[in-house]
Amino acid sequence: MAFDLDMIKKVYARYSTRIDAARKATGEHLTLTEKILYAHLSEGDAKQAYARGTDYVDFAPDRVAMQDATAQMALLQFMQAGRPQVAVPSTVHCDHLIQAKIGADADLTTAKDVNKEVYDFLASVSDKYGIGFWKPGAGIIHQVVLENYAFPGGMMIGTDSHTPNAGGLGMVAIGVGGADACDVMAGLPWELKFPKLIGVKLTGKLSGWASAKDVILVVAGILTVKGGTGAIVEYFGEGAESLSATGKGTICNMGAEIGATTSIFGYDTKSEAYLRGTERAEIADLANTVKHHLTGDPEVYANPAAYFDQVIEINLSELEPHVNGPFTPDLAWPISKFAKAVRENGWPTKLEVGLIGSCTNSSYEDITRSASIAEQAITKNLKTAAEFTITPGSELVRYTVERDGYLGTFESMGGVVLANACGPCIGQWARHTDDPTRKNSIITSFNRNFAKRQDGNPNTHAFVASPEIVTAFVIAGDLTFNPLTDSLINNAGESVKFDEPKGIELPIKGFAVEDAGYQAPAEDGSKVEVKVDPASSRLQLLEPFKAWEGTNITGLRLLIKAKGKCTTDHISMAGPWLKFRGHLDNISNNMLIGAINYFNGNADSVKNELTGEYGPVPATQRDYKAHNIGSIVVGDENYGEGSSREHAAMEPRHLGVRAILVKSFARIHETNLKKQGMLAITFADSNDYDKIQEDDIIDILGLTTFAPGQQLTVVLHHSDGTQDSFAVNHTYNAQQIEWFKAGGALNIIRRQMAS
Repeated sequence: MAFDLDMIKKVYARYSTRIDAARKATGEHLTLTEKILYAHLSEGDAKQAYARGTDYVDFAPDRVAMQDATAQMALLQFMQAGRPQVAVPSTVHCDHLIQAKIGADADLTTAKDVNKEVYDFLASVSDKYGIGFWKPGAGIIHQVVLENYAFPGGMMIGTDSHTPNAGGLGMVAIGVGGADACDVMAGLPWELKFPKLIGVKLTGKLSGWASAKDVILVVAGILTVKGGTGAIVEYFGEGAESLSATGKGTICNMGAEIGATTSIFGYDTKSEAYLRGTERAEIADLANTVKHHLTGDPEVYANPAAYFDQVIEINLSELEPHVNGPFTPDLAWPISKFAKAVRENGWPTKLEVGLIGSCTNSSYEDITRSASIAEQAITKNLKTAAEFTITPGSELVRYTVERDGYLGTFESMGGVVLANACGPCIGQWARHTDDPTRKNSIITSFNRNFAKRQDGNPNTHAFVASPEIVTAFVIAGDLTFNPLTDSLINNAGESVKFDEPKGIELPIKGFAVEDAGYQAPAEDGSKVEVKVDPASSRLQLLEPFKAWEGTNITGLRLLIKAKGKCTTDHISMAGPWLKFRGHLDNISNNMLIGAINYFNGNADSVKNELTGEYGPVPATQRDYKAHNIGSIVVGDENYGEGSSREHAAMEPRHLGVRAILVKSFARIHETNLKKQGMLAITFADSNDYDKIQEDDIIDILGLTTFAPGQQLTVVLHHSDGTQDSFAVNHTYNAQQIEWFKAGGALNIIRRQMAS
């Protein structure tokens, strides 16, 4: 069925006028990205050209999507906004809170029991405010959005960093924090710095073992985890048009790992086929009426260097399968060089577990290609050497692949089918292991492989590859095995090799499902009561943050000087902490417990300047708060990389941290900090990071004249009586400075709604 058809008709009806205005304003031919952005200006028709990487612009997204872990805080904030109903189509997807332990049925039953309070809250708040609700077991947010809500030329925001998955269907889909979602659901414009543009030209055509996953694994290796920051990546060329819509979704999904604002492909015959295959023929028909607007202008693609800030070219015909990792998704290895890298780096060669599926690679095509390898384990009489799990992306896919026999194939070769949920990908994995700290290797078709992310073990070497490569490694059980060239000895003592994987983009008999898991909101939610038990450990109504006091911020203590990579997993871990995502005070007990202290090289061990003793980060900060002492967190490059979780910004704010000073920020995290009224600043000279000492008392000056483009000054009062001072930068515009002064953007929304 096609959701929100009237909204889509309205978007397409204005497309020609909006794009004509954009051409006039810019005087240029337009990329697809620019067409969609200019078509979604909150002001209407473009009256000026916006400078990439410089101008903040207000947009009007078409829809909002939230997963259950982040939806709790987003909707707790929305409840304070004073609106009777959401202003744009919005959905909640229950996918993050289901722990993988035994198998799909048992794990889902347990989750419904353990998380009943949260699910009931999300269902009731969705009922009240007109939000579509996807029940636990319905599937992972991004796969469900691709199957039901994504449409070419649309614009959406989602409270998850992998929202860009919808770019596979030609949608500008951007991961945000809950406060941004709250703005859009409240009918307010959504602000974004007009992005830079990276063009990726794809030529040739995939064959053999190469897959769409390998495209983004290569791009991650080229751009690194921060190379896409502040940019939208637009894929084009004959190679792009040859990829399936779900393959494009995989590429866009994992674009989050290069820090990109989002990634996108144009509308083509593959997009149309997917829309029709998922029973959205009406949307395909509508898209066909404006399809010349749903791709970049021919002149752009003929001379991409003149229109993109950076251009990368990849020949799919020459693309080799890749394996990325460990510990970071941008450490890219061609399969022909991977075995050598494993040996030279001393990584564990024995593979203990292989995991396929997740929001990144759980399409019908992914499952069939993997099953074609799994089938060979049976027909070639091979014994599976490692544990194997399969996570379907949605009930639609799960039901269909079960009908077509593929789940049976996986089970026959020893695989365990998990619930349609995030599970191990986000640390919701009760891994079966005899030693949770042992050095070991796993390989997944997921998107992220930070240390401790999947199983909490810092010594787990997690690698990322396509589902079919993962499946082959599972059968071999050895990371030095190359499935393209090497042989295995089967149970009869014979030497056998794998044939190339074969897959089917869309099911020949069509998709099928008995219950997709969707629950429509109440027609009239005015009488629905949303209850939150004051004694709950999992849900807590929010109190507004205090407004800025109107002075410079002085006398700050250094809470932690974080060393090296500090992702949102380091700042606010997932895994077992997910159960507290709706309770700000309880989840704040995980604040920065994964960050490495520069001064002692340890995690969750910082000096309490009131006692002189070392202790956990949250407890130390709670002591400062109890004594009305503010603090500052200092960090390294790309601080806040990874998930969109705004808890990483809300926890420091709640516990009394006043400022975050780093060498550079990841985009979503910087915005989240600003939304919550936090001061997010960067070193003008990154070498000043070295000047900060453990016992410093720190002042931040210049706030009484806080203005866009105007530097602030940090003064360090060292314990020996000396001091250092240096300039720091910020990216606040006039509106964001008002968020800071008000104590957070939500305080301004509340005032506006009240008036």
